[in-house]
Amino acid sequence: MKALVYKSTGSWYNVVDEAGKPWKARIKGIFRTEDLSSTNPIAVGDWVTLEADAEEDGIAAITAIDDRRNYITRQSPHNKNLHHIIAANLDQSLLICTLKDPRTSQGFIDRFLVASEAYHVPAVLVFNKQDTWRAKEQDHFELWRHMYGAAGYSVVAISVQTGYGIAEARELLRQKTTLLSGHSGVGKSSFLNAMFPKMDLRTGAVSAWSGKGMHTTTFAEMFDLDFGGRVIDTPGVREFGVVDVPPSELAQYFPEMRQLMTGCQFNNCLHLNEPNCAVKAAIADGQMHQQRYQSYQNILDTIPKNTW
Repeated sequence: MKALVYKSTGSWYNVVDEAGKPWKARIKGIFRTEDLSSTNPIAVGDWVTLEADAEEDGIAAITAIDDRRNYITRQSPHNKNLHHIIAANLDQSLLICTLKDPRTSQGFIDRFLVASEAYHVPAVLVFNKQDTWRAKEQDHFELWRHMYGAAGYSVVAISVQTGYGIAEARELLRQKTTLLSGHSGVGKSSFLNAMFPKMDLRTGAVSAWSGKGMHTTTFAEMFDLDFGGRVIDTPGVREFGVVDVPPSELAQYFPEMRQLMTGCQFNNCLHLNEPNCAVKAAIADGQMHQQRYQSYQNILDTIPKNTW
């Protein structure tokens, strides 16, 4: 029978079959999927084949994994040569950001967007805690809304405390499977609670001494939305490593650069010091935002030199 993976807790998986029955399942045998060196062979959002336990009701073995439509990974925090599959079969990714307490850096946002582009997952940026903004934060938001909007991304502001923008956010989720991510402390659990009060997820305060959120979600978990669609909540991640992106391909994952690079003189242009570079010309003319180009350079610098 077919089932959808809702939660992975290491060796056990919470899955729901096509009839709506929940199961506790473990892997039967050794799986290697899509030649991907990952720390987890099965991820939330995977469709799997189950074999029911003959002796214990509600217990099953996972005997196969369906081909994934897409997936998104991050670098394993324990081994930089391995991936950790965050989720599979996504319609979109939604990154919750904050402008303060804690502050989400542009570098983190852009790495998330590059990863989403690389794995063909449309991305949306949601800025929470709008009720705490002063003029400085409002100006910062408007700058980023214009910058990311020009690159083709949807950017919205919300406040889970006042309800501002929550109706718009619900529409973003309707009838879609959405990966929900962001730093700890940005309000992912509060965001879900604001839309679905009965869920009552545990929330955590921001650590006063570090300014960074304390982890409240241990494992990725998927929830059904009462108005259609699903949300996958993920553990707060402090860094988002870009994996398996060759230097020559990085610019393709910046949509505004992708539109310009066909005008470069050289097909292998890295948009650094090459002559007749259309990207550099666009920056000089104000057609591309300097901050996004700086992010491109910063990410490029993190790619191991032996891959150049």
